[in-house]
Amino acid sequence: MENGGKSRAPVQTLQFTVIGISNAAVDIGSLNLLLLVHPTDHSGTLTLFNTIAYCLAVSNSYIWNSMITFRHTAKGSSKQRFGFFVQGLFSLLINNGVFLAFNLLFQSIGMPAWIRHNLAKGLAMFASFSASFFMIKYLVFKDKPHRNQQ
Repeated sequence: MENGGKSRAPVQTLQFTVIGISNAAVDIGSLNLLLLVHPTDHSGTLTLFNTIAYCLAVSNSYIWNSMITFRHTAKGSSKQRFGFFVQGLFSLLINNGVFLAFNLLFQSIGMPAWIRHNLAKGLAMFASFSASFFMIKYLVFKDKPHRNQQ
């Protein structure tokens, strides 16, 4: 099927989005739980909490996306796992950078901690979600052209 990858694109995008919503729940839920147990504005601790929450969400993402969204191309190979790990690290850098930058910006305008943490987290999730989709689709679980097709 020559256009198989293109015909799956809208469905993959929808599946990735639905799974992304569950990832968001894990991500923001974990961050809020950590901040509830240990409220902080220290950037190092916020980075640690954000990293823990993000890693839980990425684990959720890998499991569901490899079984559903990219099941046709997810082989579970060492190369794919390594690629997923690398894109996860890159997305984590984006997530932490956006989270900390917007948290600082919102703090400077006097926004209450709970609102700024969650708004900054939402923006960070959107930025890393967008980058992650393209890296996973085109680098990690990319469709390879089939040879010997007749």
